Amino acid sequence: MKETNILVTGSNGQLGSEIKTLWHTYPYNFFFTDRNNLDITDKQALSFYIEANRINTIINAAAYTQVDKAEDDEENADKVNHIAVRYLSEVAKEKEITLIHVSTDYVFDGKHHKPYTEEDATNPQGVYGMTKLAGEKVMQEINPKNAIIMRTSWVYSSFGTNFVKTMLRLGREKAQLGVIFDQVGTPTYARDLAKTILDIVPKIHNDNVEIYHYANEGVLSWYDFAKEIMHMAKIDCAINPIETKDYPTPAVRPHYSLLNKAKIKNTFKITIPYWKDSLDECLQIIGERR
Repeated sequence: MKETNILVTGSNGQLGSEIKTLWHTYPYNFFFTDRNNLDITDKQALSFYIEANRINTIINAAAYTQVDKAEDDEENADKVNHIAVRYLSEVAKEKEITLIHVSTDYVFDGKHHKPYTEEDATNPQGVYGMTKLAGEKVMQEINPKNAIIMRTSWVYSSFGTNFVKTMLRLGREKAQLGVIFDQVGTPTYARDLAKTILDIVPKIHNDNVEIYHYANEGVLSWYDFAKEIMHMAKIDCAINPIETKDYPTPAVRPHYSLLNKAKIKNTFKITIPYWKDSLDECLQIIGERR
């Protein structure tokens, strides 16, 4: 039986770091890379690395995710979110490699009133979303076999910088915080996403690129999320609801980014955890569950 040799790009990010914590529980050989030891915007370097290590599966967790900074740094955002995906897709097609590429809810404009399906029209409102959509489109054009796009939303983890860790820090520094209540979606615990990706690797068999949506179960606002973080961590900080217009940012955020997960659940027969249960688990790992 052929060994599964998995290249994980962006391995120091939230998703990549979570995959690192799980690697020993799966019968795969992992090759963890970041920008310091593999430049995925260099096709020759990418191809050489894949050949040298007999890679037959790629999880592309690398992304330019600084949403506001991207507005003034389109060239670099495009390199990572679009051009690198082109090269990964081309190499995957040439060498018949399974490719899992992680994308975002930001490909939508957030003006829906029901959960977005994989077939809904895209309409990104900022540079980050536009470059991520360009990556999706080029992957579909090249169309490597056994390749999927995983769109997700509101990612957090015990690793890196994210909303949960920011709220924990600010909650201890301030008596009260204003948090946006008119942006609705679902958080995604990066460990849950990592587990799902690793679980479905041997089940990916498709001739054309397929798109799947993944986030935890439930629906809430950033305000609701912040309230629950403070409640679970027993931090005495008042959370006040504010509107998006009261907290202007360089990039436009989707007001509604709830993702319909029926396709991934039906295709791969998976169960997705409820957001509160996953937040509880993350806070316990961080050591913040009181």
